[in-house]
Amino acid sequence: MEDRRSFLKKAGIVGSAFVLGLNPLMSTGKNSMVKIAIVGTGSRGKFLLNFLLSIQKENPFEITALCDNYTPNLTSGLKQCTEQGVDPATYSDFRKMIAEHELDGVVITTPLHTHAEIAVYAMKAGIHVMCEKAMARTLEDTKQMLDVQQATGKILLIGHQRTFNPKYIQAMAQIHAGKLGTIGQIKAYWHRNNDWRRKVPEGKPELEKQINWRLYREFSAGLFTELMTHQLQVANWALQASPVSVRASGSIRFWKDGREVEDNIAVIFSYADGTQFIYDSMTSNSLIGVEEQIMGSKGMMELESNRVFWEASEKKEHPSAIAQLSAQIKKGKAEPVMAGGSSWKLEEAAVKADLPILENASDDDGSALLMAGFIKFLQGEKFPLWLTYSAYEASAWTLLAEEAMLSGKTLSMPEKYQL
Repeated sequence: MEDRRSFLKKAGIVGSAFVLGLNPLMSTGKNSMVKIAIVGTGSRGKFLLNFLLSIQKENPFEITALCDNYTPNLTSGLKQCTEQGVDPATYSDFRKMIAEHELDGVVITTPLHTHAEIAVYAMKAGIHVMCEKAMARTLEDTKQMLDVQQATGKILLIGHQRTFNPKYIQAMAQIHAGKLGTIGQIKAYWHRNNDWRRKVPEGKPELEKQINWRLYREFSAGLFTELMTHQLQVANWALQASPVSVRASGSIRFWKDGREVEDNIAVIFSYADGTQFIYDSMTSNSLIGVEEQIMGSKGMMELESNRVFWEASEKKEHPSAIAQLSAQIKKGKAEPVMAGGSSWKLEEAAVKADLPILENASDDDGSALLMAGFIKFLQGEKFPLWLTYSAYEASAWTLLAEEAMLSGKTLSMPEKYQL
């Protein structure tokens, strides 16, 4: 365990050198043709496939095969490729696909509970992996993925696209340089008005759980694994640490439709230095949307909206209400003076300005750069292992947060799952 912790410190997970400047699109001159496959061509798979198809000319590689056990998804994924002049082989069994092709990498965008099986099989077959977040449905499977990565030395990149987003990289560089001062608290939220339910083909009720897997606890932890894991990774990244405990609550308040996962959650992660990460998410109101707020003694950053608010460098001291009244009496006049509550001592605004973290930041959330990065790693760019370790920490603590909610207890990570 000590060797791994030493590595983590060097890699930046708990140390100061967090490899912030890595740009996956900076070529080292290695531009070999690599072969990749997509396992899972549902909505997320097609979303990432679109980026891969768009960067093929600049980063030559071959989309060799597509795999999905749901025929409509496989058909639409193939159509997406053929429209761009790409003609991959198609499979319903990922094992057969791997047996019949010499692949360099696979992109896994299947339901959460299948991630570990596919990723472990691919890495043991000598194939590099990009897998959607969270890593797996259970702590045991999450740890297995990490252990197999360690044993095989294969790339295991998890789909936390914010680690490739330039505004997040810029924000972290400033945070780790101390620009925000001492971080006292991090708040994040992700609010939607969307029930996640998808239409099941008429006459095929047996497909309900396959299509609506996000709604059933056996296959998903809902808001925890589908959304929160992203923002927990951001909090850990900012603090260069992992939590030491978590407590949580949640319920099904609005969507009374047979689902098993919560439609609203509230979570508090505590860190060893006393910092708290406060998180909430819901699916029946979208007004405030999504944000991560990093709050320090010198300023606050809102990363999603690309804003930084610096604390006023010089706060003017205003005379108290009694001092104001005394001065007026001496001048022979008396005017009304507020003399209750916070009006006893006035202060100017707490911030100097609302400024961008990164000028001219792109609207892309980092997904395009994530996919381009994976291709570059396959072509020979050095893969920074902190990406795997930070994903493991976010995934494991996400699952522990769900357990804390279900148990009603404050929990710490069991030693067998600690890095």
